[in-house]
Amino acid sequence: MNNHQQSPAQATNAGHESDSKVLVVTGAGSGIGQAVAQAALAAGFRVVLAGRREAELAAVAAGSIHALVVPTDVCDPEAVEALFTRAVEHFGRVDILFNNAGIFGPSGSVEEISLADWNATLTVNLTGSMLCAAAAIRVMKAQRPQGGRIINNGSISAHSPRPKSAAYTVSKHAISGLTKSIELDGRAFGISCGQIDIGNTATDMMATLDVNSGALQADGTLLVEPTFSVQEAARTVLFMAGLPANANIGQLVITASGMPFIGRG
Repeated sequence: MNNHQQSPAQATNAGHESDSKVLVVTGAGSGIGQAVAQAALAAGFRVVLAGRREAELAAVAAGSIHALVVPTDVCDPEAVEALFTRAVEHFGRVDILFNNAGIFGPSGSVEEISLADWNATLTVNLTGSMLCAAAAIRVMKAQRPQGGRIINNGSISAHSPRPKSAAYTVSKHAISGLTKSIELDGRAFGISCGQIDIGNTATDMMATLDVNSGALQADGTLLVEPTFSVQEAARTVLFMAGLPANANIGQLVITASGMPFIGRG
């Protein structure tokens, strides 16, 4: 099998044939973004890896001829425009954006959070996602054939917050509004938008919640919560990415079995 072929198993993992679609992944240097980028490359996608740390992105790309590494600060409008310009120059178009870059932000209730930390969290999680979506939409409207797909990485916090996570929770509730607005505004141009809300993948971000022997629960106790493989989250993202243009998943929730999400605390 040469580099331009994919096995039946790889195609299945992507949900459908990728047809060498071009996928932009933000936050691709670690965690869920890393897993999605690696799975997408294995499934035959052409992948643009965006993130702040070039060395980490290059390690994920692992020299693949189907990968393009573009160091990007998603909070910088000029850097975001340059990201999509590079993607089009290199691959000719953009079919899918996985809007994934994000931070957990400060731990604290509203009165405990500094304005600087609040603004920083919303700037990365919300404004960064908006800037990337806007740049992607401009490309998707202009390209021929027209259209594309945006997948926003929300969180189960878009449904039910953790204690002392006001900044993060607000940013993820706002992502839900962004997702629905993009889906509505993009409809006439063949642009669909969906959201994946993930709970407790085994990533460094999740590990920080358990640093003191557990994540804080609504009743004030600490609990080491169950996690699931980040590769399963990536497989789910690729299923959404591989849907035909006439189908869309508006919102999908995937969690670790047994985690305290339904009836938290």
